[in-house]
Amino acid sequence: MSLHLSLRPSPRRVHARPRRRPAAAFPVTLAAAVLALAACSGSEPEAAPRTGAATSPAVHGSAAAAPLTVVDPWVKTADKGMSAAFGTLVNTTGAEITVVSAATPASPSVELHEVTGAAGKMTMRPREGGFVIPARGRLDLRPGGFHIMLMDVVRPVRPGDPVAFTLTLKDGGTVRFTALGKAFKGGNETYRPGH
Repeated sequence: MSLHLSLRPSPRRVHARPRRRPAAAFPVTLAAAVLALAACSGSEPEAAPRTGAATSPAVHGSAAAAPLTVVDPWVKTADKGMSAAFGTLVNTTGAEITVVSAATPASPSVELHEVTGAAGKMTMRPREGGFVIPARGRLDLRPGGFHIMLMDVVRPVRPGDPVAFTLTLKDGGTVRFTALGKAFKGGNETYRPGH
């Protein structure tokens, strides 16, 4: 008697289960497709608009092209009469810049001033030729030196009050900045108009 064994497995029904992809695969694939389309479009995405601090001036309507910046501007508090604005003018270009005039809604009459001294007496007067800021240099506006003089304040300037200013440059450009009111007891020099 012979015995024949078959090693072939008996047929079974196999139910194929659909293969699951990880949940993160679809968004990653979608993001890659969007980036690939953007790279092929030939145009760059629009940059977010820049914002500047109150001390960052606007020049010719564009802060990005500012040849002159005003650092730490402040204006002496006053109820009426004269006041003055101070800060540091910084030339960001490779050429000399001259400020020829200044204006503010706080006063109908604004002059560029300097303080000179003789025999221990300090006198302020209009600065002939304006304020000259050397290439890549700076000019300090400070009590007892160069300053922007408000001749007749039309409304009180209190501590912390914002006061808008516009500087006009020799080339016709303008620089706008805001100075904050600050209480200061000094800077009471004698005024010599027209000198």
